[in-house]
Amino acid sequence: MEVLHMNMNKGDGETSYAKNSLLQPANEYGVSRPWCSSGPNSLTVVSEMVHVVDTISHQMGQLLPELRVYLNDLPTNDFNSLFQSLPELYKKLESDCNGINEGNCYIWGSPGSFYGRLFPLNSLHFVHSSSCLHWLSQAPLGLEATHLNKEKLYISKSSSTSVVKAYQQQFHKDFSLFLRSRAQEMVVKGRMVLSFMGRHSPDPSADEACYHWELMARALMSLALDGLVEKESIDSFNAPYYAPSLEEVQQEVEKEGSFIIDCDEALEIEYDGGDSSGLKDSRGTRVAKIVRAVMEPMIESHFHLQAETMDELFRRFAKLMDDSFSKRRLYFVNLLISFVKKG
Repeated sequence: MEVLHMNMNKGDGETSYAKNSLLQPANEYGVSRPWCSSGPNSLTVVSEMVHVVDTISHQMGQLLPELRVYLNDLPTNDFNSLFQSLPELYKKLESDCNGINEGNCYIWGSPGSFYGRLFPLNSLHFVHSSSCLHWLSQAPLGLEATHLNKEKLYISKSSSTSVVKAYQQQFHKDFSLFLRSRAQEMVVKGRMVLSFMGRHSPDPSADEACYHWELMARALMSLALDGLVEKESIDSFNAPYYAPSLEEVQQEVEKEGSFIIDCDEALEIEYDGGDSSGLKDSRGTRVAKIVRAVMEPMIESHFHLQAETMDELFRRFAKLMDDSFSKRRLYFVNLLISFVKKG
């Protein structure tokens, strides 16, 4: 059985995550903290966190405490690119803060899946994860063999109830495991801030939750009609992704029982960032670059496309996206949720 999971384009080329991560805030976790990815945003939250702690320490007349920062991602993540950025980060922190140096901030990479334990018991004071938890540990079991979701990559308006239910069950299983694992690792009253794709609507097939997957399916089907992709390979692909509603998240948090939610918000984010002034690429092309940086490894793993076919796939996706932009407003919903671990 093929198990799909999310990876990103490595390095710093034109299709890399590092060059196309504008709408994908870094994945970090810890302080004692992850999810790192390999883009330039990966250390942004670390820098901001250190500045906040430094400012508060200065106001209280105290020295900056030693900070332990853990960056987590799957073992296949491009950690080398990330670590090569650390000297520049330390230099910036030393310049911006009150005499901070490498002795105040220790940064580690912790490879592994966050759907399970990563750190020692009661070792984390603050956890931050951004643009991660909409990715499931795997696609729902049973969909591939039965081809229940033909010509689609994810939930769509034509998906059967059994397809929707399979995705919901996988999300509930994974998110519960995530909460349980972090609860064991965090100190009492420790805080966790999560940001990930979601939806306003109670309907999992709402456009805000899955329209980009719908357009990708159309682009792949057009390749199949031209004999560039086997239709059966499209029928057997199911994205390891789920965009939950706030209500679904709240229900799972209450059921697991280790955290309380003290703040939540659902933000609408334009597909292309919203500001196109001074940019040469079309809106659809910009979105295609962002989507390619995230999806290409997954698509390549399943469809085994040649480089020129992959280029053609994202050209067609960009054209579909441009056509859609001309007719409607396109946005993602990003859930921003703050948790406190119960005593």
